[in-house]
Amino acid sequence: MKAFAKRLGGALAVLAIVLVLNFFLFRIMPGDPLTGIVDPRFSPEAKQQLAAQWGLDRPLREQFFVYIREMLSFRFGLSMMTGQPVWDELKNRVPNTVALLLPALLFSAALGIFLGVKAALRRGSIVERLVLWSGAASFSFPSFFVQILLLMGFAWLWPIFPLSGSSSIPPRTGLAGAVDYLWHLALPLFSLVVLSFGGWALYVRNMMVKALGEDYVLMAIARGLPRRRVIWNHAFRSVLPPVVTILLLSLPGVVSGAVITETVFSLNGAGRFLLEATNSHDYPSAGAAFFLLALLTVGCNLLADLLCVLVDPRVRRGGVQ
Repeated sequence: MKAFAKRLGGALAVLAIVLVLNFFLFRIMPGDPLTGIVDPRFSPEAKQQLAAQWGLDRPLREQFFVYIREMLSFRFGLSMMTGQPVWDELKNRVPNTVALLLPALLFSAALGIFLGVKAALRRGSIVERLVLWSGAASFSFPSFFVQILLLMGFAWLWPIFPLSGSSSIPPRTGLAGAVDYLWHLALPLFSLVVLSFGGWALYVRNMMVKALGEDYVLMAIARGLPRRRVIWNHAFRSVLPPVVTILLLSLPGVVSGAVITETVFSLNGAGRFLLEATNSHDYPSAGAAFFLLALLTVGCNLLADLLCVLVDPRVRRGGVQ
């Protein structure tokens, strides 16, 4: 409990640092937020009125305290790009991002773990060589390059999937709308699984090879325990804590990767919104998106600590620091 309280304090300190940097970094970036949202032919008086509307004419210290209050209350203010509440903009986009990224993470992790275990059990076979080759190839190319190739192949040369967007125009309703939505998500989801499963496969394969050579596994084999029980209850269980930790710690990275995927496939998601907000110097939107991303990162770190206690008895007994 004391160790967890210490980590919780550290997480709150990290959030405080992110909040402060979030405010100042956007304001020292080159460019003026007003130039991105107003017509250059606007008069100086009109620009001054807009600056007053967004609170940009206030002293920096006053802007900082307003920003802190809005972040901590999760109101986030109004978007400079759309004029709508930032929270409403995120609510419209986050479900699309979750519908894409959560299945992609689970499918890639499940496929990579399965292939990694199979490769470790069949050392020197063609199965292991295929897993090693495909695993190394899956993350050897930039994600946008692979996704553009998939778009050219399966949306332009062979128009099996849509070229862009999260739904057809005009939008469909009911069951047809759900099918249309899944059809638009299929190619981005497939690209993320292809790009991600290799890391899981190689990592699990290496850990399982080491675990299968440990004394406790050899002892279990010598005792005549069933092969499946030795593999999953002894060897795989010993590598489960780092797998759970990596799964949770990869969530923020997956969300960051949504910026590229949603931009390439023109999806209406939170990642694309974050990129547009940053390019437009939309302080409230970009600040809210980065703050939520920091919250997700810190939350995943704490959850990984808790789950490690549950899946690893050595941690519960204090044997592993």
